[in-house]
Amino acid sequence: MSDLLNAVLLGIVEGLTEFLPVSSTAHLLIAERVLHLAGDKWEAFTIVIQLGAILAVVAGYWRKFADTIAGLPSDKQAQRFAASVLIAFLPAAVAGAILIKKINAVLLNPETALPVIAATMTLGGILILVFERIAPKPRYHDGDRLPLSKAFQVGLCQVLAILPGVSRSGATILGGELLGIERAAIAHFTFYLAVPTMFGATALQLYKKWALLSASDLSTIAIGFVVSFIVAYGVVLTFIKFLSRYGLKPFGWYRIVLGLILFVTLLASR
Repeated sequence: MSDLLNAVLLGIVEGLTEFLPVSSTAHLLIAERVLHLAGDKWEAFTIVIQLGAILAVVAGYWRKFADTIAGLPSDKQAQRFAASVLIAFLPAAVAGAILIKKINAVLLNPETALPVIAATMTLGGILILVFERIAPKPRYHDGDRLPLSKAFQVGLCQVLAILPGVSRSGATILGGELLGIERAAIAHFTFYLAVPTMFGATALQLYKKWALLSASDLSTIAIGFVVSFIVAYGVVLTFIKFLSRYGLKPFGWYRIVLGLILFVTLLASR
């Protein structure tokens, strides 16, 4: 299979899964195994196409970001919103800096990556189904005006996504529901929070891996980047409406099924 086709397929996977509660990292690792893609080049490639997904959020919410930046010098609401996103971002930033080497040791080891993902995928699905049933009645209905204490608690939930197979959006949306935040409100806040979180993590990894890419890889990178942006933009525009109508349960069942398939596949390959 040509590199360009692989780039398209990985771009679709990244764009579809980055903001859904199913773990984009897990799906990219699975896709790389299925497509028999290995080596530093593809590892670096998957980091680059995450930037396409980040750009999709910026494009989808450009007015919110532009108004916030313009209002920072004098607008108290803009200052409070920026502070809430920053406060929510800090726990994952600190935890990621401390644990990144251990995380990569698991993710880059084929002996441990897929078993861990199978377990976290299945357990995460079960937790979604359970916690969706017991989530309290929402008390906070505006993702732009969350109390700073709630924003910090959402940030603590995001730390769980450091584990391979645990979705960042799944952890924050489900955690937000348990904290009494309405689904659409926490989904909006999760999109806002994705920008500094994903940009920081991607920039750090890309700094370390950029030398692994060459000029000959530019066309492959460009294709994957554009596909990731287009698909992720579609998800950004439609996900909250879907979530408000159906909740997280469909994703919970999907995670369970995928996790069990992974377990069976791993056992059969022994």
